[in-house]
Amino acid sequence: MPAATALAHPNIALCKYWGKRDRALNLPSVPSISLTLSPFSTRTTVEWGVATDELIMNGGPASADEARKVFAVLDLVDSWRPRARVVTANDFPTAAGLASSSSGFAALVLAATAAAGQKPSAEQLSILARRGSGSAARSIFGGWVEWRAGERPDGMDSHAWEIQPVDWWDVRMVVAIFDGGPKSISSREGMKRTQETSPYYPAWVASAPLDVSEARAAIRSRDIEKLGAIMERSALRMHASMMAADPPVLYWKSGSVWAQETVTSLRKKGIPCAWTMDAGPNVKVLCEAGSAAEVAARLGAVADRVQVLVPGGPARLVNGPA
Repeated sequence: MPAATALAHPNIALCKYWGKRDRALNLPSVPSISLTLSPFSTRTTVEWGVATDELIMNGGPASADEARKVFAVLDLVDSWRPRARVVTANDFPTAAGLASSSSGFAALVLAATAAAGQKPSAEQLSILARRGSGSAARSIFGGWVEWRAGERPDGMDSHAWEIQPVDWWDVRMVVAIFDGGPKSISSREGMKRTQETSPYYPAWVASAPLDVSEARAAIRSRDIEKLGAIMERSALRMHASMMAADPPVLYWKSGSVWAQETVTSLRKKGIPCAWTMDAGPNVKVLCEAGSAAEVAARLGAVADRVQVLVPGGPARLVNGPA
């Protein structure tokens, strides 16, 4: 029975993705930019030709909803596929706003296509990963990545691409974790509610393309102060649109604000750094490598746990078909 194992890293969006122009195809309303991060990773094995479809996630049976999403993606890999056994595990908190779905579906599509004897391009893998989770389109690539919103109704022009490679800029992402458990509102539900009910959502969509254009230029010039200002602006506008939804979508905790205030105080001391938040209370702080120890120490005073991440490489095969 052919099997393959792949490993992928999560990515954190610096210019945010929130909302879909097509929910069935996971087509985003806006473009986005992210940084792929290591050592956080998902390791996934796909084995074709077993007796029944089975998904083992983080050491135990997955929920019916999780299995449905995974096997729907495998149906896209091969519409006549045999039954498959999927074993996947994250070495970091799952569904806690740390982008576990991005690495999860990136690893899944790479392992599945390899086990099926397929050799898709990186762009094709990105499109396929997007169908499982939008942000997974970016985790196919390493380093600094942009995900095009695209215009085609079939989504074939909505995929990620590498802006700059993993070794382009010696930065760190310091993650302040306040809650490692699953969030109360899924990203899918949060996006849907925001898009359908928030009066601020159209303004968020209108502002995003300029953020992406300016962030791309800041990355290419290694301008952390400019990039940091764009990061925080993008995150604040995204969360403002969520908070204005009916009922509100609120992922922040008191610690999230403490971390933001800590970053502001570090900047006043002359340490360039900037924060961002996704669909969860945990705060991620971008800084240059030489500042990471001090940033981590200061965040450690307010967070339950702090981890320093480095730019990560693209999704890769660990073992090919037997």
